[in-house]
Amino acid sequence: MSDKQIIDRLTNAFAGADSDGRLQSRLAALAERQGLLDVSYRTVDSPLGPLLLAATGEGLVRVAFSCEDHDAVLARLASDISPRILRTSRRLDEAAHQLDEYFAGKRRAFSVPVDLQLAHGFRRSVLDQLRRIPYGVTQSYAALARAAGNPSAVRAAASACSHNPVPLVVPCHRVVRSDGTAGDYRGGPEAKRTLLAMEAAP
Repeated sequence: MSDKQIIDRLTNAFAGADSDGRLQSRLAALAERQGLLDVSYRTVDSPLGPLLLAATGEGLVRVAFSCEDHDAVLARLASDISPRILRTSRRLDEAAHQLDEYFAGKRRAFSVPVDLQLAHGFRRSVLDQLRRIPYGVTQSYAALARAAGNPSAVRAAASACSHNPVPLVVPCHRVVRSDGTAGDYRGGPEAKRTLLAMEAAP
């Protein structure tokens, strides 16, 4: 039996007797102290629907929209990072708080640590550039490719945006086509239009 299966069985076994979440919190703390907790996750409500947040000890590693199938996302995290995953708010309370502030119009930049281990090579360079695009400002995929160091890699820049593991916090929604149309988005085109409209509002 894997570490994740052991943790999941313990969590499920005590879930009914843990109405206030204190037991699960203690379990998460114990798992972390014992080196058994590599990825924490939780879900939060948002105007775009439920969001899955996941973090390693280094920072926020994944933000997933409901259209991505959260179970499939967790399975991929178990494969790509570690099967030692536990549903707990540990490591994620501040990210959830900052997202709430962002959607309420009270925050324009995120300060939570981000773990970009799921992005490599040119994609990583693109994500680094995305974090420099200010709130309410858009940039074209061509301009993003130039800023990331490869002006001819416009398609690769667009692909990096569409595969961004931490959308919203790393704001790929601020990148649009050269003709001004929104383009693709991991959360769907309507979600991207909603975010652009929200940031453009006075």
